[in-house]
Amino acid sequence: MATPQDDHRGAATPLWIRRPEVLHLAAYSVAALVFAGQIVAVLVRGSGWPTALAVLLAGGGVALSWRWPWAGLVVTSAASFAVTAVGRDPLSVWMMAVLVLFSVTFRGRRALIGIAVVAASFLGAFMTVGGFRGGAVVGAAALFSAIAGGATGAALRIHHDRWWMLAERAASAIATREIEATRRVVEERLRIARDLHDVVGHQVAMLSMHLGVAEIGLPEGSEASRAALVSARSAARTVVVETQRILTLLRRSDDAPEAEALRPIPALSSLEGLIGSFESIGLDVRPSIDVPTVFVEPSVGVTVYRVVQEALTNAHRHGQGTATVDVRERDGRICVTVENRVGRSSRGSSLGGGLGLVGMRERVESSSGRLTIDDDGERFRVRAEFSPVGAALR
Repeated sequence: MATPQDDHRGAATPLWIRRPEVLHLAAYSVAALVFAGQIVAVLVRGSGWPTALAVLLAGGGVALSWRWPWAGLVVTSAASFAVTAVGRDPLSVWMMAVLVLFSVTFRGRRALIGIAVVAASFLGAFMTVGGFRGGAVVGAAALFSAIAGGATGAALRIHHDRWWMLAERAASAIATREIEATRRVVEERLRIARDLHDVVGHQVAMLSMHLGVAEIGLPEGSEASRAALVSARSAARTVVVETQRILTLLRRSDDAPEAEALRPIPALSSLEGLIGSFESIGLDVRPSIDVPTVFVEPSVGVTVYRVVQEALTNAHRHGQGTATVDVRERDGRICVTVENRVGRSSRGSSLGGGLGLVGMRERVESSSGRLTIDDDGERFRVRAEFSPVGAALR
């Protein structure tokens, strides 16, 4: 999984996001400095052993919290009772307890529990053994210092986790996009391979066969014509060989088996199976198919199949109710109409601007057909017309 520091945006990631232990160590370093300063103050002032013991208790709590966060937090907070009882200023002990609280919440422990432990200890010491010394200002300072320490640690932890969550989502989105792009490329290559194999290969084979018939039917003395036909048949075989080479290149490095690449391309005769596949996934389809009896170019048959496939896909994703499919011959043209009601969630959005419909339009135009897409907000309709031999419509 890619992370922010793995790409060109890594420099914008704060150090404490990339190395969260920096804040953790900084809190303990400050707590250690406060402890050392208080020990020096005890020695310089010549305070008695009760004061030194209270400070040592707070320092021991800080050290204990490194391994056991909750136990260390309770011990450090309880030290405020000890230092207040001996009549000393509890500010240094409060600082150590707040720093430990910050570290505990930053490590993901429950902030409310930690704040409650520290605030209760501070206010308890202030109101009991402290005898409300310092007045309301000191009490408020004790309460809000506990809240500030816990809230800061929890907020930074939430920000840290959210930052990495967004980074993982971005990396996942990029990976998904690359996989989808690769899949589409593979599918398109396989489609081209099938088209070449079935359309081009079939036509060249038929051409070679007719050339052979023409060669056999030549009268005696037509040596020049016979040589020309032999040369044409040789060229046809060369086209077949080159087509096979292109097919091999298209299939190379693909996970799809060769049989998949050589599977017959869709045609008009495959429409019933296509409609059945959509009905099997829950789409209600009412077909009216009258396959033309006249000769239909294979490329036109493929295009008709793809138009119906894409239109039914849109009906399944964005429509509701029944989709109607009408394929028939009218006035020497093949007419395709697919219609469905627009789903509520898709109303107000343009369904005619998707990439699938763009590809449909390009495919229809490549077969010299005409495509019309109507969307009135209630019903979505796709109409396509083709000449059976792929001639341009006027």
